[in-house]
Parts: sequence; C-alpha cells; structure tokens
Amino acid sequence: LQGVKMSVDYQNKDIVIHKVKCGPYDNNAYLIRCLKTNESILVDTPGEPAQLIETALQTNVKYILITHNHFDHLAGFTEITSKIKAPVGIGEADADALPTKPDIILRDGEDVPFGNNLSIKLISTPGHTSGSTCLRIGDRLFTGDTLFPGGPGKTDSPQALYEIIQSITSKLFVLGNKITFYPGHGDNGQLDISKDEYHVYSSKEHSESLYGDVLWLGN
Repeated sequence: LQGVKMSVDYQNKDIVIHKVKCGPYDNNAYLIRCLKTNESILVDTPGEPAQLIETALQTNVKYILITHNHFDHLAGFTEITSKIKAPVGIGEADADALPTKPDIILRDGEDVPFGNNLSIKLISTPGHTSGSTCLRIGDRLFTGDTLFPGGPGKTDSPQALYEIIQSITSKLFVLGNKITFYPGHGDNGQLDISKDEYHVYSSKEHSESLYGDVLWLGN
C-alpha cells in the first residue's frame, strides 16, 4: 500500500497479510487483504490504532472480526469503528463486552466471505475466554490469545486451562502441520512445532491446580 510504512508479513496469489503492532500491550492486529478486489478483513481493535486505521482505510474493509473480548483487544474499538464503517463480529459468549452490539455472531464452522471467492473459516476455541474464536484462511491461522509459540494463552482457572487445551488439541492441531499461526501478541508460530512441544507437555504429569501462564516445555 502506498504511503504506509507497513511490511507485508505474507503474500500469495490471493491475499496479503499486514501485521500491525498496536498499543502498550504489544498487541497484534491484522489486515487480510484480497489482492484482486482490495476488500479486507480487519482482525482485532487494540489501542493506539492510528497506523492500523491508516492502512485499513486504503482498503475496502468488509468485516471487523474480534478474536475475544479482553480490554487490550478492544481498547481501540470506538476509534476504529468511528472511522471504519464495517460490520463487527465476535463470539457470542464474548459479545456483551463490546461497546456496541455486534453485527454478526462468529459461530464455529461458519465462513465469512470477502474478496474474490475468499472466506475466513471460524473456529470456536473457548478457554482464554468463553467466546474466543480463531480464524483460518488457507494455511494461515489467527489465534488471538488462544495459542502462542511455546504454549496456550493465559487461563484463570484449572478448568479454563483444561478447556483451552481441549480447544487447541481438538480444533487447531487437527488442521495439519504446514500452518503458520498469528497470535494476538508477539511473534508468529508454526503449528507443527506447537504440536511437537505439546506432546512433550502431555507426556508429563501435572498438578490438577495448574493454570495461568503455562509453557509446553516449561511445566
């Protein structure tokens, strides 16, 4: 995109993925842009979104999709939605935290179409929050705070840790190995590496009271 200091994180014949770091919590927001039509999907609305807005406004934003409802992913919501008029979607269990009622509910297994015969596959992955939703397009997976390189997202109870691991193993690890994932903070990851590291984790015994910040190779 002309005039925007933004690197292209990934590009194939159909899409470009722009990764934008925003705000004081090292949040990642993403713009998935169709090369043929310039339609885009905006993923998450973190704080200090000026660069994100500048980039997004050079595309035709079809939807704004929120991976989950934690405040750091919503800190720029009002500013972004005041300047980018596009339908907003979030998982049903997380919808009450939005400043405004969502336009669409993100449901497991459904597709969000955009661009030239492109679509985002919705994957419900409760655990970090009840309504956490991952987004897949081809071999690219946007995981919010469900999965990071090295481990699952932070959980607030042993039950939530069990739930997030069930989500990861039953919904994400079944997608295949050659998938790059894009989390809500920090660096991208590779699903096959996460699967291998999880197998090390699952081979060990863990306290039933374990939760919080868990690392596949550190717990």
